[in-house]
Amino acid sequence: MSEVTQTLDRTSRARALEKTVLRKLDCRILPAVTILYLVSFLDRSNIGNAKIAGLEKDLHLHGTQFNTSLAVFFITYILSEIPSNIVMKKFKPNRWLGFLVAAWGLVTTLTGLTQNFAGLVAIRLLLGLLEGGLVPGVVLYLSCMYKRHELQFRIGIFYAAASLSGAFGGLLASGIVQMDGVLKLAGWRWIFILEGIATTILSIMTIFVLPCDVASAKFLTKEEKDYALWRLKQDDELPSIDHLHGTPKSDAIELRVTSYESPISDPMSEHEEFEWRELRRGIFDIQTWLNGLSFFGFITSLYSFSYFFPTIVSGLGYSGYQAQLHTVPPYVLAVVLTVAVSALSDRVKLRGPFVLVLLPLTMIGYIIAIESKTNTARYIGSCLIAAGTYASVPCILTAAANNSSGHYKRATSTAVQTALANASGFIATFIYTPDQMPRYQKGHTIALACVVFAWFMSAVQVLHCLWENKARREGRRDSNIAKYRVLLNARLTKAPIGDRHPDFMFTP
Repeated sequence: MSEVTQTLDRTSRARALEKTVLRKLDCRILPAVTILYLVSFLDRSNIGNAKIAGLEKDLHLHGTQFNTSLAVFFITYILSEIPSNIVMKKFKPNRWLGFLVAAWGLVTTLTGLTQNFAGLVAIRLLLGLLEGGLVPGVVLYLSCMYKRHELQFRIGIFYAAASLSGAFGGLLASGIVQMDGVLKLAGWRWIFILEGIATTILSIMTIFVLPCDVASAKFLTKEEKDYALWRLKQDDELPSIDHLHGTPKSDAIELRVTSYESPISDPMSEHEEFEWRELRRGIFDIQTWLNGLSFFGFITSLYSFSYFFPTIVSGLGYSGYQAQLHTVPPYVLAVVLTVAVSALSDRVKLRGPFVLVLLPLTMIGYIIAIESKTNTARYIGSCLIAAGTYASVPCILTAAANNSSGHYKRATSTAVQTALANASGFIATFIYTPDQMPRYQKGHTIALACVVFAWFMSAVQVLHCLWENKARREGRRDSNIAKYRVLLNARLTKAPIGDRHPDFMFTP
């Protein structure tokens, strides 16, 4: 057989393996992590549905006590994100995530037995501690399974569960509250009890369905594992630090099919020692802060929307069963747009520019909600708010993973970014207060200001990426090699050079 024929055969085989590996990873991993995030968001935000079903009255809450019970969740949620990502590698992702899911499922169940404000605060603090590790953990986990520019579509599917939980939560709550009086328990208590039990059961799926890493994925054949590991290595591989600018890598499979048969180590199981230096790199990376501050701005909108939308809908003239059902359509729209944007973002290999296009939708939605005189117009504004905000989130989450290289640097920057974003919970939980009913103009105005701030931060992040990439192409970051070599020679680091390499290009 001629050399050309052999090359063509191997190219064809590589393409077939590429499709098979992606299909198997998608079929096994995406449904599992999507369901996990659906129940996570459901378990933290179902308190909004419980409120309009009688929680506030039965627990004798007054003033801003309900808002306080929402805010305390974010204290422990934020504190747990970085430690959770650091220890996940040691305890194995599927086991660690499974533990978190089982624990917060139990806590959600116990929420249904809460009798007063103090008990509600305590249970929300514990729930935040356990749920905090999920989003940064899953983003880190997916980044070790997929290539950089395959990632957003998968994170988009994962995050669409947040939108879906809003729709599903309203439908589920409208059915569960019909159990009012069963075993002498109020209907809102059954929302927590049944959803918490379901979450705990799902934790078993996490441990046994999700693979720890690519190398241990039993649903892949030996050849598929080798190829899956090789393609990840190719995606991360940079020229040697002894050669600044070699032959540029090609994205064409035809130029990459000659060595996937060779043994490759798994990026999740590959040994990289923990270093405080890498943790500091992740914390003080300017991109971590630009993305985190943008995320902070528009997730203020997302959290306030998810927690208070049922209340806002009830102020538009709907009540009971009808109020729960009218929370569904905006979330359905958000799911569709989130998935569509994520697929397009991976195709064109851009993140921030999509945020710059989507957030104006959210702004328009708030302006309509503030200025409109009719409930129908305000409801349409709510649909735009949900669509623009939810679809923006995967862009920011993916940017952190795309622009950080080295396991502990990526783990830290991902966690810090989400921690910054989740600090918005302290604002989001207090901007809608009972005295604003039924139009909530003050709350909408504050949320709008936060979204405008997010847009500007995202614009700065995009410009920074473009500027930094230009500097690297012009050779103005070649000194990074010498700086890194000094650290190696002084035995101050064993971590890979990662995104410090002048040939590493950032994704705007």
